[in-house]
Amino acid sequence: MTRGVRDAPDRHDAPETAGALDFGKLYAARLRATRVRPYLATALFALHVVESRQVPTMAVDRHWRCYASPGFVRRTPPAELAAVWVHEVSHLLRDHHGRGDRVARERGLTGPGERLRMNIAADFEINDDVYGDGLARPDGAADPLSAGLPEGLLMEDYLRRFGLGPGTAHLAWLDCGSGADGLEREWDLGPDGAHGLTAQERDAVRFRVAQGITGGPGRTPRGWKRWADEAFHPPQPWRELLGAAVRSAASGSGAGEDYTYGRPSRRSAAVPGAVLPSLRRRPPRVTVVIDTSASVSDAELGGALLEVAAISRAVGGRRDLVTVVPCDAAARIAHPLCRAEGIPLLGGGGTDLRTGFAMALRTGARPDVIVVLTDGQTPWPASRPPCRTVVGLFPRRSDASWDEDDPRYVPRLPPAWARVVEIGY
Repeated sequence: MTRGVRDAPDRHDAPETAGALDFGKLYAARLRATRVRPYLATALFALHVVESRQVPTMAVDRHWRCYASPGFVRRTPPAELAAVWVHEVSHLLRDHHGRGDRVARERGLTGPGERLRMNIAADFEINDDVYGDGLARPDGAADPLSAGLPEGLLMEDYLRRFGLGPGTAHLAWLDCGSGADGLEREWDLGPDGAHGLTAQERDAVRFRVAQGITGGPGRTPRGWKRWADEAFHPPQPWRELLGAAVRSAASGSGAGEDYTYGRPSRRSAAVPGAVLPSLRRRPPRVTVVIDTSASVSDAELGGALLEVAAISRAVGGRRDLVTVVPCDAAARIAHPLCRAEGIPLLGGGGTDLRTGFAMALRTGARPDVIVVLTDGQTPWPASRPPCRTVVGLFPRRSDASWDEDDPRYVPRLPPAWARVVEIGY
C-alpha cells in the first residue's frame, strides 16, 4: 500500500483523530448528490473511498476508488462536496481514462503536461452537465467558456482546440487522478489493491446508470442522454470491421486459388505420361455490388465509392481485380475499378440485388468475394453463391410503406451465409 494512503473505515461512527478524513460529512454529501442526480446513484455508491494526504482535492482511479484529501473535505461546504462527487464519478462513467490512453497513442501525446491537458479537456466535457439544478459550482472549476471554447463538445474535440498557456494557468493545480486521463499516480493502489471493481463490474455499473437515464422520468442533461445512447448502442469501428471481413473472406480456404500448368504438380512423377497441374494462390478477385435504389441517400452512395477504394487496399491494392456493379431493381454494367473516377452510380428505383449477384457471377472471371453495400431492403438470392459474401449494411430509416407494429411485417435481414457489418455515415 502506498505510504500516506489507507482504506476508508467501513463504519461511519469510527472515532476521528485530529486531521482524519471526515467520512460522515463526505457520505452526507454523496447522499445529497444522489438526491439531485438520482440516475447516478448506482455509480456514486459503487465508488470506494480511500483517504489520502497526497491528493490535492478528490481524485479517482480506473478501478473505481475515490481518493479524498482530509483537508479538502474539512474546508469544503457539503453542497460543493456533492458536486465534486458527481464530477469525479462522471470521469469514470465516460471512460476518460480509456479514451485518454487511446488519444495518447493515436496522437503521440506523452508526458504530464499532455495528461494535464487531457484532464482539463475532460473537465470541459463534463462540467457543463454537472453543475446547476441543485449542485453548486466549486471555485476554480474548469469552464470551456472561460477558455473561449463552446460548450457541449467531447474531450477529444477540446484537445484539438486549446494548449497550455496563460489562459489555463489557473488550472495547473488540477488533478482528478488516473480515472480522468489514464496516467497512474503515486497514490494509486493499482489493479491489485483492495476494493477495486473488475472490468465486468464497471461495465455493469455503466449499464445500470445508462438504463436509469433512458428509462427514467425527469430532465436529464443532453450530454448524459448522448452518453446513455452510446452506452446501449456503442459505435462500432465499422471501417476496420469491414476491411477485416473482406480480408478474411479473401484469404479463406479456396479464395484466390486456381490450378495452373505453369508449374506442374510434384505428383506428376507418380503418373508417368501425364502432367498434373498444381494449385497456386493468386490475388483474390472482388466484386462490389452497390445498392443505388431510392432508399439509399446520395451521401451513402458517395461513401460507398470511398469504401470501394478501401476494399481495394484491403486485398492488396490490385485495382484491376476489383469490379463495381451498380444495382437497384436491375444490375447495369460491371465497371473495373481502374476507372473508378468515372463509375456512374445510376438508379433510384426499387431494389432487387439478386440481379446484382447474377451480374457479378457471370461477368468475366468468377469473383472470390462479393461485397454488397446496401440498406438491406431487398430480396436476397435463394441459395448461397459459389463465393464468400460480405454485406456492408447502411443504417435503416423509417419508411411509410411498412409498419413495424404490423404483425405481418417481417424485416428483410441479410442471409445467414453472408458476413454482415453495420456501417454508418
